Amino acid sequence: MAASKDIFVIGHKNPDTDSICSAIAYANLKNQIGGGKYVPKRAGEINNETKYVLDFFQVEKPELIKHVGTQVRDINIKQIPSLDKEMSLKDAWITMRDMQEATMPIVEEHKLAGIISIKDIATANMDIYETRILALSKTKYKNILDTIDGTMLVGDENEIVPECGKILIGAANPELLEHYVEEGDILITGDRFEAQLCAIEMNAGCLVICMGAKVSKAIQKLAQEHGCTIISTPHDTYMTARLISQSAPLEYFMRKEKLITFSSEDFINDIRSTIAKIRHRDFPVLDREGNYIGMLSRRSLLEMDNKKIIMVDHNEKSQAVDGIEEADILEIIDHHRLGTLETTIPVYFRNQPVGCTATIVYQMYLENQVEVEPKIAGLLCSAIVSDTLLFRSPTCTPQDQEAAETLAKIAGIDLKAHAEKMFRAGSSLSDKTTEEIFYMDFKKFSANGVNFGVGQISSLDQTELEELRPKISEYMATADKQDMDMLFFLMTNIMEESSDMVFVGEKAKELVTAAFGEPMGEDYIHLPGVVSRKKQFVPQILSVVQQ
Repeated sequence: MAASKDIFVIGHKNPDTDSICSAIAYANLKNQIGGGKYVPKRAGEINNETKYVLDFFQVEKPELIKHVGTQVRDINIKQIPSLDKEMSLKDAWITMRDMQEATMPIVEEHKLAGIISIKDIATANMDIYETRILALSKTKYKNILDTIDGTMLVGDENEIVPECGKILIGAANPELLEHYVEEGDILITGDRFEAQLCAIEMNAGCLVICMGAKVSKAIQKLAQEHGCTIISTPHDTYMTARLISQSAPLEYFMRKEKLITFSSEDFINDIRSTIAKIRHRDFPVLDREGNYIGMLSRRSLLEMDNKKIIMVDHNEKSQAVDGIEEADILEIIDHHRLGTLETTIPVYFRNQPVGCTATIVYQMYLENQVEVEPKIAGLLCSAIVSDTLLFRSPTCTPQDQEAAETLAKIAGIDLKAHAEKMFRAGSSLSDKTTEEIFYMDFKKFSANGVNFGVGQISSLDQTELEELRPKISEYMATADKQDMDMLFFLMTNIMEESSDMVFVGEKAKELVTAAFGEPMGEDYIHLPGVVSRKKQFVPQILSVVQQ
């Protein structure tokens, strides 16, 4: 059972409005063009601004996906049916032979009770020294009937073989039989009246009469009185003796403990070593609730298909969803600088120097002559407004403004009024912890062996920003830097078109001084006119780092 081959359209971690809205709009465009099933996803929690936009246009937020590595559910899971635990070894072997399966599950109420393999059955058949196997395995007579093609003459086929009985062949004379036939034993014999009579008198549990020999009424009556079962089989004594032990139920032989199972959610990279060490051909797969859903074979790993991804609004591995190196990237739609991401196959890469990915997506609607419906227009317009700070950002281009104004008309919204409501929703930080605020819009960068992270928030309320700065400073001083040398955080006042920036890390102050001048304090600097992380802040930092 391979999962449907959805193609995920996904933005960066700590997604902003552009990342979410462009993913939704581009997936919609691709689905209308055709050639696959495209599904928007998100790599992190949405912020208040994006939540407002999705709620306003009544669009569901994309499903969260934290890792895009290939999982067990992404590859072919064989739908191998369950065997009944009461099934005889013989029937199990015939079933497995006909289905050409080396391992099969035994399932009870959707839960895996055990597994049986051809090797297990072979081992059971070679263990010929345990004559009490039918008693130990609590075999029902109906299993014996089925295995030796028998007919029940006396007894109940649903009864279980006596727990003290062993399998014997009645080839000796009656005098000798009296010394080794015990209560509950199963005696395989022929048409010898004396042997049959002796076995019944010694309280044998079952007589198996071979070659379809006739059993007298007297013997049948006596057996009934003594509680002795009589079965007739067309096979000779040799064949019957070979077959009868194969009537034991699977429950006795199946492996129940220390089973190697995998969850459908397991990542292939995490289980490869286990599969390599354990030389099984097939492994049971369970769903999230622990229900059996199929078998994973070694061959499936050779034929597995990685997740298919379209990246929007980013092209750096550090900003991508976890596991991106295990996925097949098909396309990249972005408006940022070229990053360090490598792909295993050629991709469609569209990167334009505009202020917002949504502007590029809108252009692609026009190029493909696909009508932009009002909801999609609203999302794309909101993304442009957000990324360009309603055209105040230096990253804004005439294409961005023209696209936003056209999309606003299609969506039926007042651009300025909608922008103000968006910004106020996004600048409301009262329901967020300091850590949540820090990572709301956080991106990682690397250059010249230096790793650094930059977070940013935008607000209309300068007082709120001023109250937040000491909290951010305190948090950054103790935060886990996640292998980064420096951390920066921009608090942008949309109306004043300026930012306060807090920094932490060895040599961070020297770097800030070289890039922007002397800081106002030990860990922050006021940056008038700086509102764009992409165009005004990160390039300055990278320039100093590379020097």
